[in-house]
Amino acid sequence: MVKLLGSGEYVVELPRQAVEGHFGLAVRDYTHSTAPNRRFPDLVTQRLLKAAIAGRPAPYTVEELNGLARHCTEQEDNAAKVERQVRKSAAALLLGSRIGQRFDAIVTGASEKGTWVRILQPAAEGRIVLGVQGLDVGDRVRVELVHTDVERGFVDFARASG
Repeated sequence: MVKLLGSGEYVVELPRQAVEGHFGLAVRDYTHSTAPNRRFPDLVTQRLLKAAIAGRPAPYTVEELNGLARHCTEQEDNAAKVERQVRKSAAALLLGSRIGQRFDAIVTGASEKGTWVRILQPAAEGRIVLGVQGLDVGDRVRVELVHTDVERGFVDFARASG
């Protein structure tokens, strides 16, 4: 479900401006301050809140805030891409010595680009390169590990027969 919501983005909300709000929480006025990858956005938010509480003007113009929001969203997206690649390469490294082994899996994605499964022991995701016919998201399937590529982060499975 979380995958279907997609990633968030930083946006500037002005007073009396019509905005959709946080679509996942279904609230209009929302901010948070928790994750280490959000330290700069947190700093911007804290500066804005401190100025508002003290009755001072905002420390940023609307144009600056829009630029900061775009920049923070781009940086968070870049960090997510790196994290995803590291996870994929780590899975390929972990499974490299297990070519030919079979695993129980669940289909996590199916599109024109391919069909992906997640195995549970060890937890890893990979693409089915042989035997994707008839598979859909949520299906349970038995797969055989046929190839890994650590540098590219590829983990390839074939649908196991029988």
